[in-house]
Amino acid sequence: MGVADLADYPWDAVAPYAARARAHPDGIVDLSIGSPVDATPPVVARALAAATDAHAYPQTVGTPALREAIASWYARRRGVPGLGPENVLPTVGSKEMVALLPLLLGLGPGDVVVHPRAAYPTYEVGARLVGATPVASDDPAEWPISTRLAWINSPGNPDGRVLDAEALRAARGRAAEIGAILASDECYAELGWDSPWDAAPIPSALDPAVTDGDLRGILSVYSLSKQSNLAGYRAAFVAGDSALIASLLTARKHLGLMLPAPVQQAMVAALADDAHVAIQKERYRARRDVLKPAVEAAGFRVDASEAGLYLWATEGRDAWESIGRLAGLGILAGPGHFYGSHFPQHVRFSLTATDERIAAAAARMRADAPDAPVAPA
Repeated sequence: MGVADLADYPWDAVAPYAARARAHPDGIVDLSIGSPVDATPPVVARALAAATDAHAYPQTVGTPALREAIASWYARRRGVPGLGPENVLPTVGSKEMVALLPLLLGLGPGDVVVHPRAAYPTYEVGARLVGATPVASDDPAEWPISTRLAWINSPGNPDGRVLDAEALRAARGRAAEIGAILASDECYAELGWDSPWDAAPIPSALDPAVTDGDLRGILSVYSLSKQSNLAGYRAAFVAGDSALIASLLTARKHLGLMLPAPVQQAMVAALADDAHVAIQKERYRARRDVLKPAVEAAGFRVDASEAGLYLWATEGRDAWESIGRLAGLGILAGPGHFYGSHFPQHVRFSLTATDERIAAAAARMRADAPDAPVAPA
């Protein structure tokens, strides 16, 4: 299988619902894709502007300053001490790493790539790109012996589910048992909402409580798109097993997968500044506090969603019917069908809209609630 054999891009199917939502008298509230709407932090923008004299090719491995910043960030924010330059590697956003990891690791037909049951579709795309077999499973005990790459995602997209240290240890143990690489997508780790994650750090697969200090066979993937509003910068990185990082570096050198030098400098600034992350988290918390009760009032049950950037909800009918209902209110969400075959009645609401648009969505859903009062004639 090759790129030409991939299915149509799923979001194209949403276009008719988007058109209907745009026709709402007060305009569309787009809660679908999850693209940040808030400004890039000034500390990051200044660093980018100061690095615009980028006349030489950047290094695929990243500058020493960037590698040190990534390692320091893992120690300070993720509870993962002791990473060195050999344990980290910048990537051109996290999606390309998710999609290309099976290729970069040399997987092919006969190999299995495991991913969560409610899953970002790019895990499956990466497997099919190399002819490997994608398998959806949340139970490590079920992972086939032929698994060569196992993706876990905590906090999850779309469902906001968090894996605690015990669950991560189970995944790590099973991966080691069958000789698979464990890849942990952790891009929403700064966005914990419900107890205990509103106060306690969300654990990384690289946490010593998970690894006992042994990083062999484990990778952690992270992006600054969410916590720092840098989606347009394509600023991300992977960390973990030094032997795997070295192998990925060699492949990425050959493919020219290098991060632009100004972006590398901007990442150094972003990783060193925790204040803007705290500010952004409070923005999302406030929006969630407005949107979640309105979604529930409209007849949806919110499942998991204890962390991350989304509400994962169902009203007990096919997701496309829910998407149609929401489009009639001028609201666009994501159908559960896009995230695997196991949740056809769920929809995903993103928190990435302005305060005004979130408030508008909440007002429309409350007015459409099953028990909403009837307006006087």
